[in-house]
Amino acid sequence: MSDSVNRISSGAPWEEKFGYSRAVELPNGLVLVAGCTSVENGQISAGGPYEQTVTSFKVAFDALKQLGLGREDVVRTRMYVTHARDVDEVGRAHKELFDDVRPAASMIIVSGLVDPSLVVEVEVEAYRGGAR
Repeated sequence: MSDSVNRISSGAPWEEKFGYSRAVELPNGLVLVAGCTSVENGQISAGGPYEQTVTSFKVAFDALKQLGLGREDVVRTRMYVTHARDVDEVGRAHKELFDDVRPAASMIIVSGLVDPSLVVEVEVEAYRGGAR
C-alpha cells in the first residue's frame, strides 16, 4: 500500500496481536477509526451503556487527536449495541457528543462483542478538508 497512507496506533495489545491500526488516514483526507470499546489501558471501564459509549468515543477522539483532528471533523459514526434496551442510552451519549456536528450515523444491534461485559462498540470516520 502507498506510503502516503498514515497509520496510527493507540498501543492497545490487540493491534499487534490481530494486525490492525487504530486509525488510518488516506491521502484524500478520509480518516477511518477502527472499532472502539470502553477499554482503556487494557482494562474495561465500568459503567452502563451511556458511560461505555462516552468512553468508546473518547478512545476514537484520542486517535483523531494524534492526526490533528477532532470531534468536529467526524462525518460518520457507527454504534454496535448488544441489546435493543440500550439504544436510548447509547443515543443520548451520541447526541451529547455530536449534536452540533451531526455526522451520518448508524446504530446496529449485534449478538455480542469480544467480551460479554461490553455493550457497545463504535466506529468513526472523519474528514480532513484540503487533504494532504
